[in-house]
Amino acid sequence: MDEVVSQILEKQVLSAAKAVEDKLDEEIAALERLDPDDIEALRERRIQQMRRAAERRAKWRAMGHGEYSEVPEKEFFAAAKASERLVCHFYRDNWPCKVLDKHLSILAKQHVETRFIKVHAEKAPFLTEKLRIVVLPTLAIVKNGKVEDYVVGFDELGGKDDFSTEDLEERLAKSQVIVLDGEGSAFSSKQAAAASKRSVRQSGTGDSSDSE
Repeated sequence: MDEVVSQILEKQVLSAAKAVEDKLDEEIAALERLDPDDIEALRERRIQQMRRAAERRAKWRAMGHGEYSEVPEKEFFAAAKASERLVCHFYRDNWPCKVLDKHLSILAKQHVETRFIKVHAEKAPFLTEKLRIVVLPTLAIVKNGKVEDYVVGFDELGGKDDFSTEDLEERLAKSQVIVLDGEGSAFSSKQAAAASKRSVRQSGTGDSSDSE
């Protein structure tokens, strides 16, 4: 079985390498057809794009992006208003919430375009009632200051606590609260697959979620 898996992975790696090589060949051929003025214009345009991207990333980091942090109830609305994309984990001190914490800590670093925060549900009665948070853990998906989606418990992640970081990443991408392969991403989902597939499950796990 291990040998079969190794052969499949080897074929996938070779296929991906071939695709990258073909893409590079196309770009090199296109560059060879350009005159010096065209190349200089492309270079300048690329420099400007990189400068703007760096400025956006610096702005995001100044707003707390790139880290997974806890905020008190009274700061939630300010955070939601400040960031175009925000994921908020409503949690309590139990095993399922700790599982989610580990995955969110990884994604916060990978997706600087989005802010990742957590709010202790039992210390935020007004907020949990307003947003109708009943089951913990729950992720509130916030875009442009409005809660547009929820990930409740682990039902959408396989129903167990051994889901991968990539599973959660794909679910968040469906809500368009993170951008796969975007300028804020540290690296693409496919490149991150090997790292994110590792489980944070430990022996003697609890239920996948609980209710308030």
